[in-house]
Amino acid sequence: MTDIVAEMRLPTQELRDDLPFYTKTLGMRLDMIFPADNPITAVLSGHGLRLRIEKGAPEAPGTIRILTDNPDGFAEGQRHLTAPNGTKIEIDDLHPPVVMPVTEHTFAVRRLADQAPWVIGRAGMNYRDLLPSRLGGAIIASHIRIPGGGKVPDMVHFHRVGFQLIFCYRGWVDVVYEDQGPKIRLTAGDCFIQPPEIRHRVLEASEDIEVIEIGVPAEHITEIDHDMNLPTKVHRPEREWQGQRFVFNRCEGADWVPFRLPGYMCRDTTIAGNTRNLAGVQVVRKGDGAPVWAAHDTDIMFGFVMHGSAILEGEGNPPSPMVGGDAFVIPPGLKTRLTGASDDFEMMEVSLPGRFNTKLMP
Repeated sequence: MTDIVAEMRLPTQELRDDLPFYTKTLGMRLDMIFPADNPITAVLSGHGLRLRIEKGAPEAPGTIRILTDNPDGFAEGQRHLTAPNGTKIEIDDLHPPVVMPVTEHTFAVRRLADQAPWVIGRAGMNYRDLLPSRLGGAIIASHIRIPGGGKVPDMVHFHRVGFQLIFCYRGWVDVVYEDQGPKIRLTAGDCFIQPPEIRHRVLEASEDIEVIEIGVPAEHITEIDHDMNLPTKVHRPEREWQGQRFVFNRCEGADWVPFRLPGYMCRDTTIAGNTRNLAGVQVVRKGDGAPVWAAHDTDIMFGFVMHGSAILEGEGNPPSPMVGGDAFVIPPGLKTRLTGASDDFEMMEVSLPGRFNTKLMP
């Protein structure tokens, strides 16, 4: 096997000024220096980097980011430094905490008929943004499809996220998860809760696969795990990641009970209980009784119409006819009413937090 080493070259005006900074302040190791009588080049390594500092090199000094789980204990707590050769050094957290932005509340409806663009995202999947405002960065809602289905060019990965839901809208998809046994097939109406940092990989999908993915906050990091092989040998269904359990909720055989709003029925996905009330997910159908005006007090209320049609009325706004593929958000305190539901009407409701109060105004 051929040995290969990669270096990043940086310029210097005087090597003797740079060496103490890189070796003592940054804790790197000097591996090579030449020529002996008047050194103009040094090679150093450390923190996953190999640097070649060379007098007269044509490159700009650039910036080096060093990530550590103890930034205050590195470089005497300094977060921004400049080397004698002009290279900027940034010291930051290796695993920064997930920051939940303050929700910017709004009433909005996103229609499939509006022809929002599909963009190519991770692993060749197509994404459609269901919530362009993202409520100020508090949430992202994506409609995802895999053109042609089949094998998915995915890798074992995980997300640094506060909450993540995968709801199968159409078709099926096979996914394998850390400590959750062999591959699991998600079919239309089923959903997963992916706890923060659980390793997983998408394997294969049907040609007509479509899923709805909800992530909180909107911007979060996806990391590849090059070391873990899935499925793992152990099966630990009770394991928690940051207080959340993996949830695989099947629609088949579910119990339907009266919904929080008159005129509708729902099935609970058990997500509120398994996320310690961080979020709740209900699937809603038309039921008996007349719809009424109502208002809620939860921070985020998102809905996605899967089948049929209905009209969403919001106080101070014109009525919004909705059909399959449409999405909406309702801010807390706003009076709304869902009327005119067709017999085949079905929608998904996601709330954060999962338990909240609803005030009916008949």
